Amino acid sequence: MKRTWTAMEMVYAGLFTALIAIGAFIQVPVPGMDYFTLQFLFVLMAGMVLGSRLGAVSVGVYVLLGLFGLPVFAAGGGFGYIFRPSFGYLIGFIAAAFAAGFVTEKVRANSYKKYLWAAFTGFAVTYTIGLAYKYLMLNLYVGEKTAFAMVLADCFPLDMPGDVILCLAAAMIAVRLVPAAKGMALKAAGRQSVADGRIKRMDQ
Repeated sequence: MKRTWTAMEMVYAGLFTALIAIGAFIQVPVPGMDYFTLQFLFVLMAGMVLGSRLGAVSVGVYVLLGLFGLPVFAAGGGFGYIFRPSFGYLIGFIAAAFAAGFVTEKVRANSYKKYLWAAFTGFAVTYTIGLAYKYLMLNLYVGEKTAFAMVLADCFPLDMPGDVILCLAAAMIAVRLVPAAKGMALKAAGRQSVADGRIKRMDQ
């Protein structure tokens, strides 16, 4: 039986939706190149902290907000975003949060290795979906005959290496943050249980 999400978990989900939106505009400059953003970091953290289902929902809400016109994407928002070759990465973010959360749930030990595995699983999922979508859009929709090797090469020297760094950072943060977040959620659930018990006694 699937349990329902607590109020605290829903607050966390909303917080991560906001962080993912903000992360798209937090730019880390790289000397001699352009910049990368912290968005992928918050996508991974959403999955690790919230779990597979709620993490994916949190990222999915972000994507829907952008498609409905809120300027939360790096280049604005609107339904037309699905026709951008890069939109596949946003779809990949949803799957990445689920994948990172799934690994976090299945591996019980709270270790850096566990979260590193979760982060790079999300990384692999994101780029698998993102690259495939970009390749298909360029060749079938845009009409630019582009070899897959060229699509992959476009991820270097910045995008993929930058996201690898974010995977390492996410694992370092998660090993401390996830246990703390779970502890806060358990305390909140305990207080709610006590409050519910008092209400029931008053009704008797």
